[in-house]
Amino acid sequence: MTTVSQIQDSEFDLLLESEPIFVIDFTAPWCGPCRKISPLIEQLAEAYQGRVKVLKIDIDKNKVAAKKYGVKSIPAVLIFKGGEVVENIVGVVPYENFVSAVEKHI
Repeated sequence: MTTVSQIQDSEFDLLLESEPIFVIDFTAPWCGPCRKISPLIEQLAEAYQGRVKVLKIDIDKNKVAAKKYGVKSIPAVLIFKGGEVVENIVGVVPYENFVSAVEKHI
């Protein structure tokens, strides 16, 4: 079972308004490094379930959000707090990097 939901560009503004803190994994099905961090993103979602929303967005189908936040390389994991980007992690990194980035903002 997956705990990470896929979102669309159309849902982004509502998230910014309604969620105090959330994590978005900008990804694509063809991206090898994205597949490599996918289990880490799932693990993060499970670890912070009920406290921090962890989501994915496919940049091929949702170009508006990727462009708006300057995503040029994927995987790119952005952490939003109060409607603003507070962390931007690009590439394959250890799970601990995601945890420490989230912990700084909760």
